Amino acid sequence: MYTVAIVFECLIGILLILAVLMQSSKGAGLAGGLGASNVGAVFGVRRTSDFLTKTTQSLAAAFIVLAMIINLWLLPRNTADRTSVIQQNVPPSTSLPPPQTPTPTQKQ
Repeated sequence: MYTVAIVFECLIGILLILAVLMQSSKGAGLAGGLGASNVGAVFGVRRTSDFLTKTTQSLAAAFIVLAMIINLWLLPRNTADRTSVIQQNVPPSTSLPPPQTPTPTQKQ
């Protein structure tokens, strides 16, 4: 179930990115560069704007709700005691040997 939810979340994210990019800004935005400027001829300019705005809002809401559902209920939880890798490899406590001082070398 977790994997299906993550795949669905990725698809919603991609659709949300596309919906945002298709909206025209003051300078026609990326929609004009991708050839989507003719979409206004099909729906009409005002209807296209309303459709893309509502689509963006719906996809954003679905993205946030699904992210919360995944985090709160579907995220796999490990019930075992969590210890770090460093803590697992700790040697038994031993006293450190005294530091060795270098012996002076004899001059010949």
